[in-house]
This record gives sequence, C-alpha cells and structure tokens, in this order.
Amino acid sequence: MSMTVKHAIRAWLGVCLVSLLTACSQGSGFSDLDQFMAETRAKPRGYVEPLPEFKAYEAFSYSAADRRAPFEPPIDVQLTMVDERPVSDVEPDLDRPREVLENFDLKALQMVGTLQGASGNLFALIEDDTGGIHRVRTGNYMGQNYGRIVAVSETRIELIEIVPNGRGGWVERPRSLTLDEGAG
Repeated sequence: MSMTVKHAIRAWLGVCLVSLLTACSQGSGFSDLDQFMAETRAKPRGYVEPLPEFKAYEAFSYSAADRRAPFEPPIDVQLTMVDERPVSDVEPDLDRPREVLENFDLKALQMVGTLQGASGNLFALIEDDTGGIHRVRTGNYMGQNYGRIVAVSETRIELIEIVPNGRGGWVERPRSLTLDEGAG
C-alpha cells in the first residue's frame, strides 16, 4: 500500500469516529437525570459536625519488671551487716561439670513422679519446660542457682541453692519441688 492510500483510510476512519460520537451525544435521553441533578443542587445542604478533639495517646511504661513477682512467695533471707557477720565459706563449686537441669530456671521444672531402683534408691522424675523427662537423685544439681538435691521423697525434692548475698559473698537457700499430681 502506498502512503496516500494509508492517509485516505486514516481520514475515512477519523470521519466515521467523529460522526459516531456526535450521533451518541445528540438527543436528550437523560432528561430525568438532568432533572434529578437540578433538584439535588436546589436542596439545602446538610450540616456535618466537626470531629471531636482527641486526646493524644500517652504510652504506659511498666517500671516494676525488676521487682518480685506478686504471686511468688517472698524469699526470707536475713542479711546482717558484713562487719557483724563472720565470713562464710559457702560458695558454689565452679570447677565441677554442670548437669543438664542446671540450664533451666527452677520455676520451669516440675516433679512428675518417682522411681525406686533395684537397690532401694529413690529417684525423682523431673519435667523441664521443653517436655523432657529427667531422672535425678540425692546429690544431683538442678536450677540456675547451683541447687544441690539433699533429699528425695515420694512427693517432694529438697534442695539447697547457693545464691549471692548482695555483698560479695554467698548464702545457702533451701528450696523444694513438690509432686505435680496434675501432670501426665
């Protein structure tokens, strides 16, 4: 095709398009719409109240995180003045190998049962917070405060923890775990 034929086709298409558009816009088939718009514009406009003033949000800062939990019993550790108190030789054995249950906080451990060995030794079954069950006996260690088990009964484990006294020394603190009868 030559250029003049292309121009002629484009011109013819343009004329058809313009005539089609003018044909669609002729006639007032929207008289009801025009009337509705005129009535709507003539009505009085409504009043919308302004938005109320909002108070700025003040963030709450929890400042009691370093205090004792309200549902834990208070620890009764009586400390006297360092001058008045004889020097204690209590301190944890830092050279001994640590046991598995020393990686858990004592609050995360539960006594869930006991086993009696063939020689009559009583073992306690301890569940950690990951669901693992561990067998312990007198002399084992558990908890993060160097807690040594001193007695095992069918319903209770007695242990002695060694904790800092806040004055550069150490103090022994008795603790116990009781059988969780709801476990299992």
